[in-house]
Amino acid sequence: MSNSFSKEYLVVAQNASGRNMQVPIYRFRGQQQGPKVYIQSSIHGAEVQGNVVIYHLIQWLKRIPIRGEITLVPNCNPVGTNIKAGEYTLGRFDPVNGTNWNRGYYYDRDAVLKFARTVGPEESVESIKQRFRQVLQQGLHQRLNADWGLGLANQLNLKLQTLAMNADIVLDLHNGPVSSRHIYVPEYAADAAKLFNIPHVIFIPNLFAGALDEATFCPWWTLSENLTKKYQRDFNFNIEAFTVEMGSQEVVNFAEGEEDAEGILSYLNGRDVLVDASIGPAPMLRYASKLKDYRTLFTQTGGIVEYCAKPGVPVNHGECLAKVLNVDELDNERAVELITAPCDLIPVLHFPSASVLSGTQLYKCLTNYHQL
Repeated sequence: MSNSFSKEYLVVAQNASGRNMQVPIYRFRGQQQGPKVYIQSSIHGAEVQGNVVIYHLIQWLKRIPIRGEITLVPNCNPVGTNIKAGEYTLGRFDPVNGTNWNRGYYYDRDAVLKFARTVGPEESVESIKQRFRQVLQQGLHQRLNADWGLGLANQLNLKLQTLAMNADIVLDLHNGPVSSRHIYVPEYAADAAKLFNIPHVIFIPNLFAGALDEATFCPWWTLSENLTKKYQRDFNFNIEAFTVEMGSQEVVNFAEGEEDAEGILSYLNGRDVLVDASIGPAPMLRYASKLKDYRTLFTQTGGIVEYCAKPGVPVNHGECLAKVLNVDELDNERAVELITAPCDLIPVLHFPSASVLSGTQLYKCLTNYHQL
């Protein structure tokens, strides 16, 4: 039993010469009914490892039967990927207006609450899902066709969100600057954290800050909470979305990409997407904290930095995280400043450059963490 396969292209932007910029869409369909899955990578241009992960997923899906449908969109932001300054990719922000490429997705809480008022006590979950998706699609269409137009990043985001809108599972593959593997998991889907082969987990609340995972789960989470409170019964729409951080940006590793692909397949198998597969989560330590306890450590002074704490390795309160060298003070005791951990923590990522200004986000860390 094999999956059917198709490939097409989506025009996501047009350059100044009037030529279309497009991304490939790889789609696998199983012979059995099942969830729809959407996976994209490289919305930030320097975050390239997800493309290797998608390559390996395609190789797996050529031989592993699935239920439902899996849509894969690598290098979903060709504009960002091609913004270079010397040897560096500056693909985190729209170069025209400075917008973060990952902050222009659409969510309208008022529209969700308005729709909730149309749901009767006996309407089935499948009927609600079908009607609600139509409302979400209409909202996207209206925003994409706004009379005053949209910025480039916003246009790109909404075109990709149109692809993701009908999915039951959405995975947005990212990378940190210098980073360990970590994943953002909505609190209502906490059990999913153990299905991925990812050691560090941030549980996030039902709040929208512009990212694709939030734009996917916030409408369904809000609708479920509203209807559950209104009718005093559970409404489970089985919609899950995650931002998956696959290590460091500007780095490609094919061997690790295959491991990450297998970790994604482990999660999909746990959600009954794979048929007769034995792929499961690897035995490993997993640590988690809530988003409010995922803290950023800023430098108080500028200078040249040695990062002493490695991402993923726990650090105790008072231990050294970094050393900052002040080149104006090399002849005295003020030449080196030690930056120590303000509490027990796990550094997840650090700034990619050894040269920092005061107020730089030096580390991002799990605090008040626990083992899953």
